[in-house]
Amino acid sequence: MTTDAPAADAQLVRWQRFRKNRNEALAADYGWLTLTSFQWLPASPAAVETAPGLWSTDGSTAVLTAAAADGLTLVETGEPVDGTIRAVLADEESLLWVQFGGADGRRVRVELAMRAGRYAIRTRDSASPVFTGFDGVPTFDYRPDLVIEARFEPYPEPVDVPIGTANPLVDGVHRSVGELVFRLPGQAHECRLQAEEEKLGALTVTFHDETNGDTTDEWRKVSTARPRPDGSVILDFNRAINYPSAFTPYGTCPMPVKINSLDYRIEAGEKAPFA
Repeated sequence: MTTDAPAADAQLVRWQRFRKNRNEALAADYGWLTLTSFQWLPASPAAVETAPGLWSTDGSTAVLTAAAADGLTLVETGEPVDGTIRAVLADEESLLWVQFGGADGRRVRVELAMRAGRYAIRTRDSASPVFTGFDGVPTFDYRPDLVIEARFEPYPEPVDVPIGTANPLVDGVHRSVGELVFRLPGQAHECRLQAEEEKLGALTVTFHDETNGDTTDEWRKVSTARPRPDGSVILDFNRAINYPSAFTPYGTCPMPVKINSLDYRIEAGEKAPFA
């Protein structure tokens, strides 16, 4: 994709605004940077290392029993937990359920999650060093040559492709709705990436490239706007971002499908945060 100087300047300004919004979102209270643990719930009521109370699940319902002295309160209402409470989630759902600790009793929030048909809890600690020390994600310099016009080729019907995730005990599914077809600078052959559909018809591709494990995390993702009526879409690798699993070992983020590996160094977008 070629652009004139004014257009390129406008692209740079939009990217800088994108980066500012991205860093602000990551720095949100109780966001991904505050994750400090992941633990499956046991079948019988038991204490866990990361939160007060007795936790369990019968497979369909998560159960927490605590006394007022444990200091747990409901995130939604602030009401103390004194007795037994229950919650039911669908697969892939999460709930910021209870909180405890700190001068205000809200330092740590406990997220209830359903992953791969099993209940787990994750703690989100506002005093996490990853969170308190965050000053932005390192990125490559802006690359106008990696703002690429692609062609979207939709499948007749979405295809569910089994995938792994950042947690080896959690399997995932990639709902592929079609492929983005494009050429990278200096390459003669076409590249194809399977895409998932997001809100309002936008597309997201999760991909490997040859910078992974060197200057970038093991995989990244990039989103596009809804394809135009002729199927064309702008694929801007400067907007490639890390999944939460790049910042924390407690994520269950989806890996790319096998086809989504590029034999190219995509030196654009976010770098590994701790390289």
